[in-house]
Amino acid sequence: MTGQAMSLSRLKSLEIGEAQTLYEHPANQLIATIQKEHIEQLDQNIARIEKAVLGSARELPSYGRLGTLPGVGIILAMTITMEAGDMKRFPTPGDFASYCRTVDSARMSNGKKKGDNNAKCGNKYLAWAFVEAANFAKRYDESCRKWFDRKAAKRGTVVATKALACKLAKAAWHVATQGVDYDASRMFPELAQNQTK
Repeated sequence: MTGQAMSLSRLKSLEIGEAQTLYEHPANQLIATIQKEHIEQLDQNIARIEKAVLGSARELPSYGRLGTLPGVGIILAMTITMEAGDMKRFPTPGDFASYCRTVDSARMSNGKKKGDNNAKCGNKYLAWAFVEAANFAKRYDESCRKWFDRKAAKRGTVVATKALACKLAKAAWHVATQGVDYDASRMFPELAQNQTK
């Protein structure tokens, strides 16, 4: 232990000789060499796995279209494609959004909350993917940002992020099952109406 704080990017950029100079004792220098070799080997293996998975994902019909969704890049499109499988197995966009854990699981009776349904039903990886997509979309897509800002002003940022994730999950269902690209006017019809007035 050298007691030095070092970022991951700095650690990865170290040459083996540089890593050895961090230590005085020969045993520690050997450990640093082996650890650096392991990091390089793991990086190579991760790159090989990503290339193979991306090649498989590209063969699936919905992969390319999912990339048209705001906030969805290569990794999220791959995750959604691989985790969702054939989206036609979900009869409605709401069913898919529920499977993605983007809808509230509260049990209501007479307007009062009576408990929670099983919040662990569905796919946790899709839940993560759509929340990540929502976080990117609200930063980089103007329509998503406007909708998010209006929702956040009324209900708070956490609820607004989850609601945007739900909208993206439903849009993903439409894109995948109907073979169309993302259309902001279908996802946010209220914003499209405001712009025409």
